[in-house]
Amino acid sequence: MKEAVFRFVEDGDSVVMGAALEAAIPFATGHEIIRQRKKGLTLIGPISDMLFDQMIGSGCIKKVIAAWVGNVIMGVGYNMRRAVEAGIPKKIEIGDYTNFTISLALHAGALGIPFIPTKSLLGTGMISEGQPFKEMECPYTKEKLALVPALKPDVAIVQAQRADEEGNTHFWGGSGVTKEAALAAKKVLVVVEEIVSKKTIQRDPNRTLLPGFLVHAVIPEPWGAHPSPMQGYYNRDHEEYMTYHQDSRDRKGYLKWLEKWVSGVKSREEYLNLLGEEKMKSLLLKRHRRSLPVDYGY
Repeated sequence: MKEAVFRFVEDGDSVVMGAALEAAIPFATGHEIIRQRKKGLTLIGPISDMLFDQMIGSGCIKKVIAAWVGNVIMGVGYNMRRAVEAGIPKKIEIGDYTNFTISLALHAGALGIPFIPTKSLLGTGMISEGQPFKEMECPYTKEKLALVPALKPDVAIVQAQRADEEGNTHFWGGSGVTKEAALAAKKVLVVVEEIVSKKTIQRDPNRTLLPGFLVHAVIPEPWGAHPSPMQGYYNRDHEEYMTYHQDSRDRKGYLKWLEKWVSGVKSREEYLNLLGEEKMKSLLLKRHRRSLPVDYGY
């Protein structure tokens, strides 16, 4: 993890994270970015959850392009609020998108086109001065359209269940705009619960969200999405979301949390030791719901 972040995430990069919305959020990678003290980053993501709030509070971030930043269970992100209202720890720029326009912008980036039309923004306050969205008349139908400019991140960080050593990546459950994010980005880092054989990937090809030729690095990092859930591996740690909400209410409390859970640990392994075996066991699956087998024979 440490080496991959050092090699592929540079100061000033635009980074798309948390593209699967409220699940599979790459907390381990975000924490490593904080530990490496990356600067001037632009974060891109639809929901982003409290990972963006943590990275904003660490001073890594120059701009956020998102539909929402906060704490998915408790609501407000206090670091986001402090940065916008008081410039603590530093002032950040905000690109205000909707979930749908984030997906359209990444899709346009994946297609290699400068923008993509939609009707969903028409008649809303999203098309206003300072916003990146424009209006045009369709050259074919003469109807009014809203235009969403393409987003082409420098790096996409994808959290998934498993991949082989070549980066062919299996994902199941709600993937949000993960595929669009990876296709739009210049570099793709995949973080997985486990590395499996190429044969395992090939036996279920329809579950392959990303082909290996798109992936620049694949990183095995069990529990890399905690406290968000990873379908088929562990559930959401509701308690951690509530604890962070209380700890981050003021700057002093946040810095104390940061030292304990991020700056004060050298790796995800140390983080999990701090989390504790009992807590990890409590988050494991309670009921298994296995998919039916299919036959790819010929």
